[in-house]
Order: sequence, then C-alpha cells, then structure tokens
Amino acid sequence: MHKLVIGMDAKRAVLNNTGLGNYSRYVIEAMATSFPEAEFRLYTPRLAQNARFDAIAALPGVSVCTPATGGMTGRGALWRTWGMARQLSADGVALYHGLSNELPLSIGRAGCASVVTVHDVIWRRVPGDYSAIDRRLYDWKYGESARRATRVIAISERTKADLVADFAIDPAKIDVIYQGVAPVFRRQPTPDELDEARRRYSLPERYVVQVGRIERRKNQLLTLQAMRAVPSDVKLLLVGPRRMRAYVAEIEAYAAAHGLRDRVVWLDGVDFRLLPAVYAMARAVAYPSRYEGFGLPVAEALSVGTPVLAATGSCLEEAGGAGAVYVDPDDADAAAHALCRLIDNETLRAEMASAGRKHVARFTVGEFAAATMKCYEQALKEYT
Repeated sequence: MHKLVIGMDAKRAVLNNTGLGNYSRYVIEAMATSFPEAEFRLYTPRLAQNARFDAIAALPGVSVCTPATGGMTGRGALWRTWGMARQLSADGVALYHGLSNELPLSIGRAGCASVVTVHDVIWRRVPGDYSAIDRRLYDWKYGESARRATRVIAISERTKADLVADFAIDPAKIDVIYQGVAPVFRRQPTPDELDEARRRYSLPERYVVQVGRIERRKNQLLTLQAMRAVPSDVKLLLVGPRRMRAYVAEIEAYAAAHGLRDRVVWLDGVDFRLLPAVYAMARAVAYPSRYEGFGLPVAEALSVGTPVLAATGSCLEEAGGAGAVYVDPDDADAAAHALCRLIDNETLRAEMASAGRKHVARFTVGEFAAATMKCYEQALKEYT
C-alpha cells in the first residue's frame, strides 16, 4: 500500500520565528507525529538557520524540498508561485496544504487536492497598517487561493465569517480548526525555568506582559494608558519586535509625557522555551488587540494559569472564554479597572485561572491533528 504523500508550504516555518512561522511549525510537527504512516514533504524557496525547524525536519517521514531539488535553482519566488506545481506532481503529492493564506497560483496543474489555511483578513479590517498596493495584492492572492482550494481551514469562526462576507467563499467548504497550544505551555514551568527566565531577561518582581509585534493593531498603547492607574511597582513588559517605528515612538512619547518611562520594559527575541515562564510570572497578560484571527497568546497565557485582559471586536472571546476579561479596545479606563482587579484580587485570579484552563483544554495537539486530517480526507474525496 502506498503512503499518503502530503505537501506543505514551509516557507514561514523556516524563515519566520513569530506568528505564521509558529503556526506552520506547529502544523507540521502535529501532523508528522500524529500520522507516522503518511509522508510529509516540506516546500520552501530557501533554507536558513533555524533550530526549531531543523528539529521538525528531522522527524521520521519528513523531507524538505527547495527549488534546487526541483531543478529551478535561484528561482525561489517564481517557483513558489508557478513552478512548484510541477514538482508536486513529480513528487506524487496527493494533497498540498498552504499554511499561510496562500496556494501556488498554478495549483490546478499539480494534479492534487489542496487545502489552504486562512488566518485572518487583517489588511481589510486595519487598512492603515498596510499600503494600498499590499492590500490589493492580498485581496487578489489570498482571495484566489481560497477560491481555488479544494477546502479552506479558518482558524476561528471570526475568520470564517470574514471569508464568507468579504470573498463570497462557500461556507460549506470552510472548516474551523482552532490551533492547539504547543506542548511547552501544557505544563507549569519548573522552578529552574522560572529562575532562568527571571535572570536572563532581568524580569521585574511584578509585571503585566503583552506579547506580540509592536504595532498599532496590537494596541500596546492602550495597555500603557491603563498602567497609569496600576500600582506603581508594577512594570509593563512588551515582548516583540519593534518594526513599526512610528508607533514605537508614539508609545515612548506617551510614556515620557506621563512619567511611565521607567515602568516600560522592552524585550525581543525571548526564547520560545522560556515564554511559558514569562507568562506564568506575570500578574496579568494584556492582549487588547483590535483585530486577530485567533489570538494565540491569550490561549498560551491561560494554559499556564495567568489571567488575561483582552479586547472585544474580533475573535479573542473564542481564544479566552471565561479566562479573560474583555474591554473595548479604546476604553483605557475599563482596561485600567480590569488590570487592577487582576493584579491584586487573588480570589478573582484563582477563579479565572481555573476557568481559563478549562476553556483551553480543547486546544490540544491531538484534537487539532485529528480535525486537520479529517479536512484532508474530505478534500481528497471531493477532489477525486
């Protein structure tokens, strides 16, 4: 009996160490470990030093494919968009999974079923963070991928509704599959891990943490505004790359104008292995993002028992359930009130920690892998 050969887009698994990269690595590892009877071929335009990807690529049944292995050396971008289909066919791939919103535009020539994961339509909901050219490109590229795919995976009900409303995708071909929380968050950090994280990153004694790229959509400024009412010994830890310089400057200016400069701690490049410890030692996790496809940091924080302040308006209630407090993303007073309660009310903290753990118990690797394979099987059935 021939093995089922599944192709996967591995570009971001190799080259991106944050959101889409984390998702891609999670999918590959979950599927390869859950279904060892299948073969998984990972397609990336180039390779780079990435220890987390290398460990996954070394799993049994996993192989890595580049333009060089397909006879198109030096044509990475063209190969990914147009040339990959020929290689998928030559490799005997039965199903190809685009892990980050897109499929090769030539997927119809590959002779295989296809699935695309769509994470969000952020460029439509927060257009100010994207150039007009990028918005048009994403509309075309991601919209075409969803239309051409045999089936679509949406990472939340919010994303599914947006795909139906914005791109007229048939809801019957969309499967909502929540990303499971990585196993590293499924246990309490050890005392040694807590101590290592505190020493390595010089963590303050009491702090609120917000994890994610520093950008306007993530709404770190609201968290900072709320800190004015929080006890003065509590710091704000902002963990993530500072690529949107104008927004970083706005945060720094606000901190300076309101005497908060010494209470903001900037961190980038936190070791993924120690991220659970950073969450666990926080008095609260803030994630008042204006729009998300799912909001994985919410589920990660709840998995280690830290209550969360999140925002209404997108899908964060799906990620947090009863383990989070939700406020309007423009209401700094409500955010301040919520943070004060989460920081100092031990009874409330315990109740929310318990509720949060119960809610995120559904976000497991096993459930994710089973639902994803069910989607694959349905796509194969529909394609043939």
